[in-house]
Order: sequence, then structure tokens, then C-alpha cells
Amino acid sequence: MRSPGSDELLKVWERGLAENSVARALALLEFFHPDISADALADLSIGVRDGMLLDLREVLFGRRLAGLIECPACGETLETEVATSDLRTLPTDGPPEVSWSNYNIRLHLLDSRDQVAVEQAKSEERSRLLLERCIASVRFSGEPIPVANLPAEIFAAVENRLAELDPQADVQLALSCAVCGHQWQSAFDILSFLWAELGEWAARMLRDVHILAAAYGWSERDILALSPVRRRHYVGMLEAWPTS
Repeated sequence: MRSPGSDELLKVWERGLAENSVARALALLEFFHPDISADALADLSIGVRDGMLLDLREVLFGRRLAGLIECPACGETLETEVATSDLRTLPTDGPPEVSWSNYNIRLHLLDSRDQVAVEQAKSEERSRLLLERCIASVRFSGEPIPVANLPAEIFAAVENRLAELDPQADVQLALSCAVCGHQWQSAFDILSFLWAELGEWAARMLRDVHILAAAYGWSERDILALSPVRRRHYVGMLEAWPTS
């Protein structure tokens, strides 16, 4: 994995502002893994892709993740903190298929292309469309049948099997409210979390550039080339400087 400078990382963030979330994920991974083609990254299962994003998060911001979440029972805003190791899961070995009664279903693990394909669908339809896309073939008593003819119970079995084969694609946090005692699970999306952190980092960087350029007349390139320690010391000295 490459280690970019601040200038390069800002450019990746800037380009991603005009992209959807999946394109942002692939752009980040493509930049940090120039040895892997864009097509190969798009072919990765969602869980494998998100595991790589966790690796990237550790490189950029460390292993501890902190955030705020609202209790669905009492509305209290809670602070939560987890380690990246707590978010990692291990897939179950076995063939990508489901056997149920006389049905045999071959599966395709969902990838970034599948997410993009259903992006414009209504939110209530998206899960069903993704499940349909992950079904490569269906046989009933040995004969092929259309996916549309499957009973609802099959889709539940398919969803459970996908969770076993690619669990990193659907990470759930176990949470408890310290105020009312309510316990619940909340989905954790590494891409949304990482992109929000990257945006906060970019805002701080641009603020530092503005402060130092206005004070010293330095160029953006020169300021971004400074080490983080030196840059923060310069900004700290300016902020402590008397204004009158």
C-alpha cells in the first residue's frame, strides 16, 4: 500500500466529491493500490473491499474509531468507540450455494458493480434487487427455473448464506444506551465513516493552508510539503500570537 503525501490525498478527496459512495471507495483503493487494476477492484466482493478500506483507515487515522450515535429509544446522543479489530469478521468456508427442499441455488457474492446497478432504485426495493443479482442460477429438481419463481423463503436462506460467505459486507455494532438501558444493533458502513473522516481531515488541511499562506505568503505546495508536526506548530504559533 502506497503512502501518499497530503497534496495527493487532497486531490483524491476533491475528485471524490463529485462521485457516488461506491465510486469513492474504488477511487481510494485504486489510488492506494496502484498494482491492482480498476476492474479487479470492482470485482472484489463487498466484504473484501470493505476489509481493504479498514486497512486503509488504519494507515490514515489509526485503529481506534470514535463517533456519535443517537439512541432510537430515548433520543440521547451517545459517544461510542471501537477498534478496527472489533469490526473484522471471518467468512465461513464452503461453496457459494444454497440447497433448500428441491431447490439448488448457485450464488455470486455481491460486488461494487451490483451496488451501482441498483443505486437508482427505491430504498425499499434495493435489498430485493441485490438478492436477485447475487443468484447466478436456480434449479428445481434438477431443472433450471427463473429467479422470479422462487418462494420468499428461498430469499431468506440466500441472505443468510451471503452473511456467512461475506460477513464483512454487513457489520453490525452491538450498542447499549447508558441513559435508558436500551440495547440494539446498528449497521456500520466503513466507507461512509472513512469518507467523513477524510472530509474533516481535508477541511483542517485547507484551513492550515489558508492560515499559513495568509501569514507567511507560502504556496500551497510548500505548506502541504511540511510534516504534520511542523505545520501544526506553525499554525499554533500564529493562533497564539497577539492580535493587537
